[in-house]
Amino acid sequence: MKRIVMFSGGTACRAINIALARKNVQLTRIVPAWDSGGSSKLIREKLNILSVGDIRQALMTMAHGERRSGDVVRIFNTRISSSNGPAEAREEFRFYANGRHLLLERMEPGLRGAILNYLQTFASAVGDSFDFRNGSIGNFILTGACIAHNGDINTAIFVFRKLCEIQGNVWPSSLESDLVLSGTLKNAERRSPQDVLTTLSDTDAAIGIDEIQLLNGSGGAPSANAAVIEAIQAADVIAFGPGSFYTSILPHLLVRDVVDAVERVACPVLFIGNILQCRETVGMTLNDVITRFISKWQSVSTSGNAPMIRVLANRVLLPFEKSVGIFPYLVAHPEPQSESVGFVLVEGEYEDAWSRGQHDGELVAEQMLDVPALGENRH
Repeated sequence: MKRIVMFSGGTACRAINIALARKNVQLTRIVPAWDSGGSSKLIREKLNILSVGDIRQALMTMAHGERRSGDVVRIFNTRISSSNGPAEAREEFRFYANGRHLLLERMEPGLRGAILNYLQTFASAVGDSFDFRNGSIGNFILTGACIAHNGDINTAIFVFRKLCEIQGNVWPSSLESDLVLSGTLKNAERRSPQDVLTTLSDTDAAIGIDEIQLLNGSGGAPSANAAVIEAIQAADVIAFGPGSFYTSILPHLLVRDVVDAVERVACPVLFIGNILQCRETVGMTLNDVITRFISKWQSVSTSGNAPMIRVLANRVLLPFEKSVGIFPYLVAHPEPQSESVGFVLVEGEYEDAWSRGQHDGELVAEQMLDVPALGENRH
């Protein structure tokens, strides 16, 4: 059973996660700990705890891949209505927290009791002024579990996995709850936090991101989650991506000890290129992206070096620029192809035939499992 570690964002690797979860592998997802948007933003601001949105989303993807579709998973994957007012949303939350939902009523008492305890713990912590609209029940349960276990998100994730019978692992790359991601544009202007960078204006996207910083509340580099270092040490394959490059992938390198831990492991290191450009990579090629990735790696590595990166690059079959929606394809240029640049392009037709702009999870998963045949990790 191969042990695969994927550093990713929230949704971009969904198809790949699902495909790997249905193979004979031990999969670990490492997700960002600096998310500042979405429904989890209110929880983070109210309770000053680690953002749980990407964690919950990755756990639900893992559950889907493992074909877990029981009542617990269905409850964890529900969301409060967004169309009603705050009072109606609170009443809808109470419908769950008081155990009146049919899925909760028919659960085994032990499961039901654990879930209700976490929901009620969450309700007590956020108080009467919290806005539940469009909130994820899974986020509320995971946050309640974290509070109930003295702020230990790793224990909360373990409990969440057991409740859903999930086999795969999901860990935030850091346990620090006050991380802020900021970026400097090429005109020297700064943008922060993460959700601002993800939704750059057309003007800012055209200027482009020059550099990013990931700092904790004390102004220092965040430390790695011990569970992440343990997963790296046992890995047979380590992959970065796909996902938003500057906000979901590159910041993982800025978490202290992650890069050095990967360098100590004698296993292939992959970079899974996105199919399309996004607001963070307007006008860039995949070669530009991976060159930035390697440069950042070298700048934070104790050795000053980087492993030879195998880049899974989608082969674009047309000789002219083509877009899906407003974003063009992220093109890779195979020439000049030399290991001296620090990476090797492994081209394939990785785009899903039925969902343009998305990865074919099965094809990418197969390539990931075959990657050791490409040669040694080091040059």
